[in-house]
Amino acid sequence: MALTYSTCSLRGLFLLIGVAVAGAQPNSAPPSAASASLPPAPGLEADWDIAPVLQQLSAYAGRLTPELNKLDPQVWASKGASETYLRQLDSSKEQARALADQSKALMRNPEKLSANLEVLFRIQGLDTMLSSLVEGVRRYQSPGEAATLEALAVQDGVYRDRLQSYIVNLAAEREHDLEVMDREAQRCRGLVSQSPAKPVRKQ
Repeated sequence: MALTYSTCSLRGLFLLIGVAVAGAQPNSAPPSAASASLPPAPGLEADWDIAPVLQQLSAYAGRLTPELNKLDPQVWASKGASETYLRQLDSSKEQARALADQSKALMRNPEKLSANLEVLFRIQGLDTMLSSLVEGVRRYQSPGEAATLEALAVQDGVYRDRLQSYIVNLAAEREHDLEVMDREAQRCRGLVSQSPAKPVRKQ
């Protein structure tokens, strides 16, 4: 029984370590020229495939910040703009800076699910605020600057969608890993429960 229990424990431990290492290991080396020409396999993208997406998101946020700094909330206030626009402008600047930093940091470990979700939620929140800000700029500053901001605001669309797809596949892979661990744990418990009890030595 001790041997069976020990074997099950070790197998479960190896599975757990494998999952942890897969999520924590740094980016693998990029593929060779020959392998890079092959069509991508379905499922989770490789680190070197999703890293450029994160880099583009960081660059997008970097381009967005100076455009937001050109906006003049004092002019808006003098024309009777709602304070909501002013708060959204401040929040958009903060979100853009955070998106630039977090996307760049995530490139070092793109399989960290929680960090991916944080970046995605930040993008979605920023998109919502920018949509409202465009209307404020058009009404209280100038249609030209509103058109510039609007054109810039949609540039993250393809990268946002790629990141969202990556997160879905990453979550599915993590769920599969946990299911494998759970099945192994159940198998070990079954083997332990089926082991004969140790006979009691008579005094």
